[in-house]
Amino acid sequence: MTHNPIRPWRNIQRRPSRQIRVGKVLVGGDAPISVQTMTNTLTTDVAATIDQIRRCAVAGADIVRVSTPDEQSTRALREIVAESPVPIVADIHFHYKRAIEAAEAGAACLRINPGNIGDARRVAEVVKAAKDHGCSIRIGVNAGSLEKHLLDKYGEPCPDAMVESGLDHIKLLQDNDFHEFKISVKASDVFLAAAAYQQLADATDAPIHLGITEAGGLVSGTVKSAIGLGNLLWMGIGDTIRVSLSADPVEEVKVGFEILKSLGLRHRGVTIISCPSCARQGFDVIRTVSALEERLAHITTSLSLSIIGCVVNGPGEALMTDIGFTGGGAGKGMVYLAGKQDHTLSNDRMVDHIVELVEAKAVEIEAAEKLAAE
Repeated sequence: MTHNPIRPWRNIQRRPSRQIRVGKVLVGGDAPISVQTMTNTLTTDVAATIDQIRRCAVAGADIVRVSTPDEQSTRALREIVAESPVPIVADIHFHYKRAIEAAEAGAACLRINPGNIGDARRVAEVVKAAKDHGCSIRIGVNAGSLEKHLLDKYGEPCPDAMVESGLDHIKLLQDNDFHEFKISVKASDVFLAAAAYQQLADATDAPIHLGITEAGGLVSGTVKSAIGLGNLLWMGIGDTIRVSLSADPVEEVKVGFEILKSLGLRHRGVTIISCPSCARQGFDVIRTVSALEERLAHITTSLSLSIIGCVVNGPGEALMTDIGFTGGGAGKGMVYLAGKQDHTLSNDRMVDHIVELVEAKAVEIEAAEKLAAE
């Protein structure tokens, strides 16, 4: 959980769950909430897929999922896994042999619904492959692909149907003495997904993978995901997340981290507090923030920066950030360090100077953390 004795209204009590392993990444229990994404390259294009995985990893992805729809893809997976800096989840839909091949190729996790791959013998073969090769499994229930008998029973996708599907899949794995699994119950409808996840959280102690599936484009999908995932995370539900956007997977990772950062659940990189700007601004806030976001993208150390256009809210925001700049007049503003006024700075030098201050602060924080760990 996040623990803030000074501001208890910021505390989030995470739901207790079992802990599993996806390669080197722990999921569930007291492990940090991991951020996932999925490649959108052809898996058989090994070079393009590896390049995209690396870019996602640089952005902070803990785990990356790769679709393996055919035998050519599972053959390519072996090379992809060997070159990947993060654990790879193989996405399997219907053919059980693809799951076995993916496990043999080194996938850290199989995304599969056991009930979709045939009879009990096939399920047992997949489970054996997962056990033999140290794979975990993600059960991925989706409102758009529920089993026919559940649609006949409930009339439409609904929380009860989605959770029943998930629990049926769980039983198939548990009947084979397999417990290294996590589960998701995704829908593109925020209300349906949120209700299903809340019901699922009460029905199992398995780690939960959160997602609002087919959320939309960069703007609309970000908003929908922030509402759906944000509410669930605030309730303490969720051990790993994926933001599903019709956009570059790197953007999914960035949005995922911003959601977690806004709730104090993960900390990575520079958090910029900035105003929307108005006629009072003492410099071009929008252009400045855009430049700083680009120039500071390489910083992974967690720290805060306030960029406020005028003195109405600037000094107050600067009190709460590591570094701050508040616009003034005559082409200059005030720099704040650790909440206190430090020196004035001309607008034409502010971007370069702020980048220097942030980089120096990041080095200072990293050194202090290293010393504390010794």
